[in-house]
Amino acid sequence: MEKKKELPLIEKVTVQDIAAEGNAIAREGNLVIFIPLTVPGDIADIQIIRRRKNYAEGIPVVFHQFSTEREEPLCAHFGICGGCTWQCLKYERQLFYKEKIVRDALERIARTEVKKFLPIIPSPEKYFYRNKLEYTFSSKRWLTEEEIKTGQVLNRGYALGFHKPGYFDRVIDIHRCYLQAEPTNLIRNAVKDYALTNHLSFYDLKSHTGFLRNLIIRNTPEGQVMVIVVFHEKENRKIKGLLDFIRKEFPGITSLMYVVNMKKNDTITDQEVHLHSGEDHLLGTMNGLKFRIGPKSFYQTNTLQAERLYQTVKRVAGLTGKENVYDLYSGTGTIACYLAGEAERVTGLEYIKEAVDDAAINAGINGLSNVAFIKGDIKELLSEGIFEKRGLPDVVITDPPRSGMHKDVIRAIVAARPQKIVYVSCNPATQARDVQLLAEKYMVECSQPVDMFPQTHHVENVILLVRK
Repeated sequence: MEKKKELPLIEKVTVQDIAAEGNAIAREGNLVIFIPLTVPGDIADIQIIRRRKNYAEGIPVVFHQFSTEREEPLCAHFGICGGCTWQCLKYERQLFYKEKIVRDALERIARTEVKKFLPIIPSPEKYFYRNKLEYTFSSKRWLTEEEIKTGQVLNRGYALGFHKPGYFDRVIDIHRCYLQAEPTNLIRNAVKDYALTNHLSFYDLKSHTGFLRNLIIRNTPEGQVMVIVVFHEKENRKIKGLLDFIRKEFPGITSLMYVVNMKKNDTITDQEVHLHSGEDHLLGTMNGLKFRIGPKSFYQTNTLQAERLYQTVKRVAGLTGKENVYDLYSGTGTIACYLAGEAERVTGLEYIKEAVDDAAINAGINGLSNVAFIKGDIKELLSEGIFEKRGLPDVVITDPPRSGMHKDVIRAIVAARPQKIVYVSCNPATQARDVQLLAEKYMVECSQPVDMFPQTHHVENVILLVRK
């Protein structure tokens, strides 16, 4: 049997740049090396862990010099949980590289002229900006490298936290997370302590057994909190005991709910949600409008920055009050409702039933009579002649998932000949791919990045396309 070739350690490598997916880049001759948890300007010894024809992947093992772009991460779980991989990068440099990621995608993938690249809009909060987090219970916690190096026989114990990247069956036990404001950490730690004290079993992600499965916490800037506990077994006495404990310990919780999910996957979109106590929803406020947030609702996870995102959409759309606007992938109707006051009519198209139901409620809450929401696959709705039924669009707003728009959706939009397309995306690469398909008939007037996710490489971008 041929012996596996040992991969090299490359000494004193200078990190030069950051790639689209957030890893830093170094070059050794003609070889491009992708390296996590480093920043441009670092000099380190890099252990190659995977080698391909044109590139390699490596990890830093010894640092000889730290970059001036680097700062000390706040979180004790940095480098382990995989959630905030840019915590070691100063925030102003995060913004610089996010702008660069957007520009590179449009110039290298779309290969079309962009009249104006606007500077990125920073997030008002660098930490504690998320309004939703989901934690997983696990009967086998992830052991850190430091623990393993001790050589001691270690008890894996139990975890309530986040999945280790690349491992479906390993969960990192989280003590304090800097993504969501209190009482999130207090609730999570109290639930775990109660579970251990009362010998409640944690879910085994391989055998699919155990009582406690997930903990979901949502909040609003106004201080409302929703807690959803997901159980794998219908043990009514145990369920009541835990929920009664949460209500007693945290009486200020707005909505306390639970789900019994016996499936193998974690999604609760197809599961019944039961109300233990309080309201069955939160009521968020954004740009003067109220929005109902249910346990299954999609809602932008950075509320304060979402306000700026929607202000950007309104600004670049340049509505006069006479336009027929379509909002594709409309979710719970936040953009559609926000634009309704500036348009003659707005139609939201969305494929998730619960989101459409919430969107209709949101329009009612805000007294908007010129907004309608239609459920269905976007591609099929457009092929069924929705534009003929509700009028041709003057402006199309599209905010698709990370995978971008289907080619049939793009073709239908182009055939409808709207004067403007406002394309909102959380993935500059797929946005640029779609812009290339639109470029024959539309020119890119401007690109406006918005930082929705500080401490990560993710960036939202708003593009205005105008018909040629």
